[in-house]
Amino acid sequence: MAREIPCGGHARITIESDYERMSARAADWLVEAIRRQSDLLLCVATGASPLGAYRELARRASDGAVAVDRLRILKLDEWGPLPPDDPGSCEAYIRREVLDPLRIAPDRYFAMRGDVPDPQAECRRFRETLAALGPIDVSVLGVGTNGHLGLNEPGPWLHDGVHVAELAPSSQGHGMLATARTRPTHGLTLGMGDLLRSRKLLLLVSGADKRPAMRALLDQRLRTEFPASFLWLHRNLTVICDAAAWPEE
Repeated sequence: MAREIPCGGHARITIESDYERMSARAADWLVEAIRRQSDLLLCVATGASPLGAYRELARRASDGAVAVDRLRILKLDEWGPLPPDDPGSCEAYIRREVLDPLRIAPDRYFAMRGDVPDPQAECRRFRETLAALGPIDVSVLGVGTNGHLGLNEPGPWLHDGVHVAELAPSSQGHGMLATARTRPTHGLTLGMGDLLRSRKLLLLVSGADKRPAMRALLDQRLRTEFPASFLWLHRNLTVICDAAAWPEE
């Protein structure tokens, strides 16, 4: 049985018993959002937590349960200087798990490249792209063990817009980089302002290793040393986690 946790304000937290049920609940949420707005601009995170939801969404689209022929996809972040065909890149993940299964046409996908010679110029280009597209409709997010969102890392300040990020040691050791041919030296990521301007946020948290981050999030104190805490400022936040990630009571 799913548990709904009252948290006040404009946030909703649901705890599912396991990863499969969490993924199915997240897919339900995404299907409903796409049905309400067929040309939804969907910002997608990579990593293990949202993977099951993407696969379930693709299955339902294949079965005809939801039409995704107008859906637009936006990349949240990328490792620099990984090229798009590096198996550890965010690009490779998104193509494998989102774009190809959902048959997203090239003109409905918006991304920054990690292998550009001038990352700052690429961030400027992508800031212009995002401004032209308008606010993100839905951002699907995961939280890092250090509280990062995208590659908005802990520190004395947070960036508003798309920027080049200095990677924390925990990010440099991210599991998806195990297959990378190139080790990252920096990141390119949407900023906290970009995410908070999204019309809706869906945060997915899974696994016992995320339990400390979930506990810190529930503290609800805004701290730049824990970027995910700023999600509490948003007026439409949905958090779905599995029981393994939920702090012991």
